[in-house]
Amino acid sequence: MAEMFLEKFRSLVPLYLEDEWQTEDGLTESELEEDLAEVDSPIPLVLREFYQALGGCEDLMEAYHYFFDPEELEIEDGYLLFLEDEEEKYVWGFRIDQLEVPDPIVYRRQNARGVWKSEEGTFSEYVLDMFSWVFDELSPELDN
Repeated sequence: MAEMFLEKFRSLVPLYLEDEWQTEDGLTESELEEDLAEVDSPIPLVLREFYQALGGCEDLMEAYHYFFDPEELEIEDGYLLFLEDEEEKYVWGFRIDQLEVPDPIVYRRQNARGVWKSEEGTFSEYVLDMFSWVFDELSPELDN
């Protein structure tokens, strides 16, 4: 299948880290397959390409929120979980009936209530917006 998101995700390294994208910033196909062998679910194309582009880049994988490593992906409540906030108040995921969609809608669960709510955007939209918010809007606050 043709790459749809890989270059866009790779472009985040020079955009936000002011460095060229390096092979070590991502996971190879074999590394990703090995890690995903522990997951009992397919993953959407967009998440696969996200890991191939940025799975080894801690500065982005742990920027404000924490993206799960591929082997940590899990299914709960009918959702494939991929992201968690620092205080573990929220978790983000995809509905499992949407995993074949190349770029599915992201949902957020408030852990205390167990209620899922749509973020009203796809993974690629959500991630690009999140990094823009973290690096462009929060940067002055994080430096203090």
